[in-house]
Amino acid sequence: MPITIKEVANYLDTLPEDRKTAMNQLRKVILKNKSKGLEEGFMYNMITYYIPHSKYPDGYHCNPKQPLPFISIASQKNFISVYHMGMYADTKLLDWFQSEFEKKAKGKLDMGKSCIRFKKVDEIPFELIGELTAKMSADEWIECYEKAFVKKKK
Repeated sequence: MPITIKEVANYLDTLPEDRKTAMNQLRKVILKNKSKGLEEGFMYNMITYYIPHSKYPDGYHCNPKQPLPFISIASQKNFISVYHMGMYADTKLLDWFQSEFEKKAKGKLDMGKSCIRFKKVDEIPFELIGELTAKMSADEWIECYEKAFVKKKK
């Protein structure tokens, strides 16, 4: 499945104006704060920031033909979501985010294992999402990913 920026632009063009503005702002803050080694593309019907096969040839353990996903953003039916795989794999990062969210965000945290949901676009803490993005480098994500998800060969 090719991952292209054209798909990102097409996806954004289909969104309602309020969602488009929020998604563009999320995209901007992630691009500004992401580590070197992460690329932007379109996977799983979401804008995704991933580690390409050129940096991590093994790819994603669920489907090695795909690059290793790290952060995704999507406009769902009832909310905008931010998926951060690092929080799923690193409890220290998750604890930091939950603590900072209480201090810096409006509203109550609505979160699954790696998915943060925002029902109101005016309650998205863009600065905090930028900080979260910058907290883990591509190399740190690979190390964390391998510890949490990759079964070692005997």
